[in-house]
Amino acid sequence: MATAGMLPKPHIPGSLSEPQPVPAPVAAEALTPLIQSTYRTSELCFFVNGRRVTLSNPNPDWVLLDWIRAQDNLKGTKLGCGEGGCGACTVVLQTIERGRQLRHTTVNACLFPLIGVDGKSLITIEGLGTVARPHPLQERVAKMHGSQCGFCTPGIVMSLYALIRNSYKDGKFRLSASDVELQGHLDGNLCRCTGYKPILEAAKTFIVEDLKGDLIEEPGSSPLNVDDVADNLLQNAADGNGCRASPNGSCGRPGGCCRDASTSSNGSSTGRVSSQGSATTQATSVNSDKSTVLPDYFEAYDPAAELIFPPALRKYQQVPICYGDERKIWFKPTTLQQLVELKDAWPSAKIVGGASETQIEVRFRKYEYQVCLYASDIEELSSFVGPETDEELSALSEVSIPGNMPLTKVEELCATLVRKLGARASAFEALGKQLRYFAGRQIRNVASLAGNLATASPISDAAPALLAARSLVSIRTKREGSYDLPLSNFFIRYRTTQLPPNGVITRIRIPLPSPGSLEITKAYKQAKRKDDDIAIVTAGFQVRLDPEGSVQNAIFAYGGMAPTTIVASTAQNTVIGKRWADSSTREETITALLKDFDLPFGVPGGMAQYRKTLSLSLFFRFWNESITELGLTEANHNTIKEIHRGISSGTRDHFADSGTKVVGKEVPHLSAVKHCTGEAEYVDDMPQQRNELHCALVLSTKAHAKILAVDWSIALEMPGVVGYIDKDSISRGSNDWGPIRVDEPLFAVDEVHSHGQTIGVVYAEAALQAQTAAAKVRVTYETLPAILTIDQAVKAQSYFEHGKQLKKGAAIGGSLDGIFAKCEHIFEGTTKLGGQEHFYLETNAALAIPHTEDGSMEVFASSQNLMENQIFVAQVLGVPMSRVNMRVRRLGGAYGGKESRSTPIACLVAIAAKKERRPMRMMLNRDEDIATSGQRHPMKCKWKIGTDSNGIIQCLEADLYNNAGYSMDMSGAVMDRACTHLDNCYNIPHAWIRGFVCKTNTVSNTAFRGFGGPQAMYFTESFMSAIAEGLDIDIDELRVRNLYNQGDLTPFLQPIDVDFHIPTMLEQLSANADYDNRKKEVRLFNSENRYKKRGICKIPTKFGLSFATALHLNQAGAYVRIYEDGSILLHHGGTEMGQGLYTKMCQVAAEELGVNVDQIFNKDSQTDQVANPSPTAASSGSDLNGMAVKNACDQLNERLAPYRKQFGADAPMSVIAHAAYRDRVNLAANGFWKMPRIGYKWGNYKDPLPMYYYFTQGVAITEVELDVLTGDHTVLRTDIMMDVGRSINPSIDYGQIEGAFVQGQGLFTMEESLWTREGELFTKGPGTYKIPGFSDIPQVFNVSMLRHDSTGNAISWKHLRSIQSSKGIGEPPLFLGSTVFFALREAVKAAREMNGVTEALVLNAPATPEKLRLAIDDDFVRRAAVVPKEGETNFFVRIED
Repeated sequence: MATAGMLPKPHIPGSLSEPQPVPAPVAAEALTPLIQSTYRTSELCFFVNGRRVTLSNPNPDWVLLDWIRAQDNLKGTKLGCGEGGCGACTVVLQTIERGRQLRHTTVNACLFPLIGVDGKSLITIEGLGTVARPHPLQERVAKMHGSQCGFCTPGIVMSLYALIRNSYKDGKFRLSASDVELQGHLDGNLCRCTGYKPILEAAKTFIVEDLKGDLIEEPGSSPLNVDDVADNLLQNAADGNGCRASPNGSCGRPGGCCRDASTSSNGSSTGRVSSQGSATTQATSVNSDKSTVLPDYFEAYDPAAELIFPPALRKYQQVPICYGDERKIWFKPTTLQQLVELKDAWPSAKIVGGASETQIEVRFRKYEYQVCLYASDIEELSSFVGPETDEELSALSEVSIPGNMPLTKVEELCATLVRKLGARASAFEALGKQLRYFAGRQIRNVASLAGNLATASPISDAAPALLAARSLVSIRTKREGSYDLPLSNFFIRYRTTQLPPNGVITRIRIPLPSPGSLEITKAYKQAKRKDDDIAIVTAGFQVRLDPEGSVQNAIFAYGGMAPTTIVASTAQNTVIGKRWADSSTREETITALLKDFDLPFGVPGGMAQYRKTLSLSLFFRFWNESITELGLTEANHNTIKEIHRGISSGTRDHFADSGTKVVGKEVPHLSAVKHCTGEAEYVDDMPQQRNELHCALVLSTKAHAKILAVDWSIALEMPGVVGYIDKDSISRGSNDWGPIRVDEPLFAVDEVHSHGQTIGVVYAEAALQAQTAAAKVRVTYETLPAILTIDQAVKAQSYFEHGKQLKKGAAIGGSLDGIFAKCEHIFEGTTKLGGQEHFYLETNAALAIPHTEDGSMEVFASSQNLMENQIFVAQVLGVPMSRVNMRVRRLGGAYGGKESRSTPIACLVAIAAKKERRPMRMMLNRDEDIATSGQRHPMKCKWKIGTDSNGIIQCLEADLYNNAGYSMDMSGAVMDRACTHLDNCYNIPHAWIRGFVCKTNTVSNTAFRGFGGPQAMYFTESFMSAIAEGLDIDIDELRVRNLYNQGDLTPFLQPIDVDFHIPTMLEQLSANADYDNRKKEVRLFNSENRYKKRGICKIPTKFGLSFATALHLNQAGAYVRIYEDGSILLHHGGTEMGQGLYTKMCQVAAEELGVNVDQIFNKDSQTDQVANPSPTAASSGSDLNGMAVKNACDQLNERLAPYRKQFGADAPMSVIAHAAYRDRVNLAANGFWKMPRIGYKWGNYKDPLPMYYYFTQGVAITEVELDVLTGDHTVLRTDIMMDVGRSINPSIDYGQIEGAFVQGQGLFTMEESLWTREGELFTKGPGTYKIPGFSDIPQVFNVSMLRHDSTGNAISWKHLRSIQSSKGIGEPPLFLGSTVFFALREAVKAAREMNGVTEALVLNAPATPEKLRLAIDDDFVRRAAVVPKEGETNFFVRIED
């Protein structure tokens, strides 16, 4: 029984709490009788994966994820962001609804209140299957290569699981490709590795599954579309890890067996209709006509074998629940009356549904809600009972939506009403459309309209639609009872409404127009990303006309244009009485809107001109659509409609190398099934150690300041807190670290130089306790001037010492002035590129386990660079490196972000562990990780280039600047690679390239996939565009004219050799993608469409492989041991972070030793086994470690040769190893390899050695469609061809290509980092920082690998002297994502030409909708111009400026 003793104490003035009315002391007294009379239990009763659980008075601070991860056997559900934006924490709640229908609901466990699980059946990833017996969904995602790092995979599998379970009802299976892709079931899940395509292919296999029921194709849904890729993968995938032949000669190994015949998926062409239904694009490699039959070795899906709903819960009766402690208490009322009574007794109590807003406030804004009321299980607030007969339906004058009805169900209700009521339900069509793109599916499943309105967000998706529909809000209080309030009067000011403190929103009433009336309601939203993104501007419009077409009433409601949802009163009044279809009415309204929304330049949220432009564009779209749908015009206004994507498709040109047994086969990632079942263990999944403590960071809140005082006292008094460490915990000489230059303090000393710099660490018995305490540490500062941007650094001459430059041709002897004087044309410009957050799904984490006996320590770290970790952990501990063992089994993504930035985390837990002699664990929250780990370097390039009359480049002079942040980290090395990639694939006879590393007061930027190369090649293609446009030469022709020829020298004087395949790939890919015809179709489309434009482009890339001038890193070691039973243990210096390195190394070892892959066990990476390992970076992991593994195997093969001769070449390893052991042969070998040939030294212009071992090359063609009114776009098609040499594992390489491309697409078009004027990074999580999602990938996505030359002869890569003649592939394809940017640039050019704009186009990446829309520079953009007042600055800062 709950007791009043658990009630929070009355609020004490001066303590930190959320900004809510302070409850009077009598309120606590008033709650006591309610508890005693009504809330008689503090127990939660529910089921987890079919097992009953009873929790008595649980921790009131816990959300569902906290409880799940506290269980030793439920580690598969991950913490990815803590704000419901990534989906890594997705679980499924099973409930019985009215009519006894079973429903499976996905929720974000990181937000969902623990109390909400009471009376429900919870299913986590562990409930689906195991590695030994996976669920069919888990098996298919794994074997169809839908997992790379695997951290996001359990959440994605759970979202698909709910979709599949809900698709089977009453013996009928209703699942279409549209359901999988277009209905938002996956929009709450992110993946940073795969590019999403193989996940969708795995999901689509269930469309054609025989489910012992009838397959129903829903009316209006898309036709079944299962890609040829899926066909091939399904036919090639099977169980097992090695070559164990079946009677038919094939082992059925996933991705192919050594006995399989070579296969190819190139099929017949299939047309793809564009979003306009006009010009048709041929998908040359797609064959959707083949019927798909599931292979026997794929487990068939049987719904009868699923987890049943626990029978005990069918009889469950809800009871009021109350639990908590003296700080916080939770109530779960079961009736509306109980809820109203609680609000009356304690008006400041927080009503919670899905906690999608509340938990954000608690976790990130440190609000402290003392009393929380869980209201989602109150039937009166969530159940809708509608009319049942046609007569009742036609008589309906309004629809009353329950306030707490989940948005998913509201969306379903809207669709039903539109289907039944037709045009009368236009308001519901508008609302449903807004809800479809509101947040992710998991949040929509629990969020409500009442919660949406009560939070009073000025950018609410629903509020403008509801306001335009003339909605009423029904409110109930204990004293006043129930009453209605027009939504137009509901919002008072920012985040403030007319809802009384003791009031509850019970319903939202939406009126219906009478049959036959001329009324239409529509709603629109523009965000940075289509799915799951907060709006920039939202709008809801409604007009009602008289029979003559004149306006009787109009409501134009906007979000994102004021501190609240607001109506454009001037514009509304302008149209009254006027003929709606007259263009003069439209123009007068647009003029009035400019008066309504005269935003200042520094408006909160920024983007003043874009937001004003959108306010005009959205109205313009509404006007055009409404006059068409109301029958006021005969004109075709289809071209004004928004862009919507279709079902995705695409191919991979699967090719099995017949010359090898294991290498070259499409072996799925060896941990893929573990990823899909949640059994793959990451650092924070490791079991709790005895006496373990948890650490939390204390970070600077200033960009540059003196530290005057740090007060730890409040934190140390918090429950569970044990102690802290800071600058005084280690010697000054041990406090500094750095990957190249030791210049960054672990703890700030006297000054902080960046917002988010570490000041100290608090450690406590539990992670939540440590995090709460860290927030209580008080730091007193004296603010100092801060440098944030590149321009500010240049002006202040704030640079790190670097001084490297490249010279070629005349530049070696001096100035290029003489060469420029001979040029026919000279072009000059400045090009910028913003940074990019790594957004690996697993944040930085480390676990330190001290061994007091000898002072040694074992540190598990999510790190790419164990040696660097080891060096500095040893330094802070004051012990030799041999006393520190760094270990990692796998990383949940890294992309360069854990090459150096993992080091401080490992050091901090080690310091604390040494101090307390207890294990220490720390995993950063997403916002902490982003604030401290750095990102891809923002860069700027000032360039001057000279050409002849044909556009052939003669000379280049360029100054490159990167924003390094407050410490050097690897910024100098990044600049080195940038300088060496400014040529891309083009010969520049005379070049002088200089690099400057800017020192600023921002987070220290670091390595990121491509390491400066993508930025430099983007600059290259930007000045190529300037040349083409300046000389009116076709850009494709210009590129061909300037391509390297064999024997040409790069700017770092490395010869281009026989391995240069760019001309061949340009030719082959152009033919395969029908490029020339599609260019013509694009021109035709653009001539016929004013408000939509298309662009298409073809770009090559050349990426150098090696650690460049860090020569010492181009080495690797490996340790291979063969045991007496024939099993093999493999260690090497590389780390597994999703790129499939462990899988490839097992394939290499298996190939060399002549065994099956499943005989090789690649244990975790650790410095105890392989000393001095180089970082797994620079796309060299396979090259370096593969050759080291081969070297070890060569040694073993030499020792075993007599036994192979004795027992025969096909003798099993168990026989050979046993015999060798008996003869006392050493069955262990240390392998080593160092990369030959290379050794470039800066400044040697006479006889330099090569900088790069070889170049990985590729070409991509991308076609896009741009919404001219908003800047929104979709990628219609991408074709990629890569030269990867002789692939060790084609499927892993395909995954790297697709994933890198989509990551590059994000870099160049979507991912925008913004800072506040005070120097705080604003974009610190998925709510504000948007990476590509499922609906952003190319609609047609074809990937192929170079196999033969233009004459059809097979290409040999033996000259490479790389492992199995393969090439590194992790980084090179990323730049090809820029084809989306440059295709969009072409579309913008087409729009500008139609608008008569003649000025040269300047468009800097990322090409966000804002930049694209403003670059079009039409009449709306010019009329919406915002002139800053004197001293006025933008609200946000872009540090690339």
